[in-house]
Amino acid sequence: MLKVLIPTLMLVPTAWLTPAKWLWPTTLAHSMLIALISLSWLKHAMETGWSTLNLSMATDPLSTPLLVLTCWLLPLMILASQNHTATEPINRQRMYISLLTSLQIFLILAFGATEVIMFYVMFEATLIPTLILITRWGNQTERLNAGVYFLFYTLAGSLPLLVALLLLQNYTGTLSLFTLPFSHPLHLSSNADKLWWAGCLLAFLVKMPLYGVHLWLPKAHVEAPVAGSMVLAAVLLKLGGYGMMRMIIMLDPLTKELSYPFLVFALWGVIMTGSICLRQTDLKSLIAYSSVSHMGLVVGGILIQTPWGFTGALILMIAHGLTSSALFCLANTNYERTHSRTMLLARGLQIILPLMTAWWFIASLANLALPPLPNLMGELMIITSLFNWSWWTIVLTGGGTLITASYSLYMFLMTQRGPLPSHIIGLEPSHSREHLLMALHLLPLLLLILKPELIWGWTN
Repeated sequence: MLKVLIPTLMLVPTAWLTPAKWLWPTTLAHSMLIALISLSWLKHAMETGWSTLNLSMATDPLSTPLLVLTCWLLPLMILASQNHTATEPINRQRMYISLLTSLQIFLILAFGATEVIMFYVMFEATLIPTLILITRWGNQTERLNAGVYFLFYTLAGSLPLLVALLLLQNYTGTLSLFTLPFSHPLHLSSNADKLWWAGCLLAFLVKMPLYGVHLWLPKAHVEAPVAGSMVLAAVLLKLGGYGMMRMIIMLDPLTKELSYPFLVFALWGVIMTGSICLRQTDLKSLIAYSSVSHMGLVVGGILIQTPWGFTGALILMIAHGLTSSALFCLANTNYERTHSRTMLLARGLQIILPLMTAWWFIASLANLALPPLPNLMGELMIITSLFNWSWWTIVLTGGGTLITASYSLYMFLMTQRGPLPSHIIGLEPSHSREHLLMALHLLPLLLLILKPELIWGWTN
């Protein structure tokens, strides 16, 4: 664990002490090395499930894929941000890299924590760098508004969680993830217990986000710089799913009845946010709303608590992290050239940037869950387990997949096909930096087809 955490901590002095012209290459190489070292976590001892143990951190089949995704994303964020921060003063560039690094440190500590309170503290700590990224490096004047939404939605959701955790500590005497699943089953029956149940899950449902408490997400995504959007879509939403999977094992007797409204909201959200995507004019907003719809499926998979549902949820979280991050990078390459996120104003780009169109095509197909990509595997497992739980759900999940296919194709056709508007002339060509960035997003996704058991989680 420390062989990844200490180099990540050392990235901060590296960013501040490196000469200006070597700043980006050095931090990129350093973070890429960390990402490669983190791959060693995937080779874990399966007997106990837990590996690389130390006093306060460990990895198990559930947290390992998310930890590796976190480490993999930092070099990609540095690659993506290099161009649009190039005009800023060098100290601001150093600050930007330090913020991204601090975000990675908090995320490693959150996913690796073996103690629920430590997880909670790190879950909250990720808010600070993200908030600074959105409010300082965002594009439009609405970024302060977006930051306020982001902060207060998440904080209002997660304060009940702290109270719930302290009550749990009082009752069981421990909050260690090793012993909690084996502690005495809680006798949940009273109304206070129902409130406690809701308090345990509310923070994670807001973070996911569940349809109904999702309003902060499109705002935050649209206003954040590209690295902010990438880390938000790829890892921060996954904190919610990870926390839910960890907590829901302990909430057993009540979940059977109390999860109905949340399941309804999640599956209805798949349909609703998909329909919103069909009406979007803003490219980043469309990708943000598609995240809400995918996370709705994940919430459904976790709440029915079957091994298949859990596995499908984890697979879909990892696949969605890589796919939506790739889509945000592509949206950013468009934005850097045309300075507009409106899809009507920048279309027909296939004629000018044919290789970028290939990346757009792969990413759009991954978003609509084309076989044999992991996206389809995750969605199918969740849909099957939901169908097994109640066959009515097929109406919502089936409609959701159709709508997802529609808006993914709509996005691809609007940005790449059609006549080239006359005001788009003299765009700069696509750079090898951007092609490397896209390859590093989509190659892991394609390689996971060959060895999906890396992201199966507990069912292994």
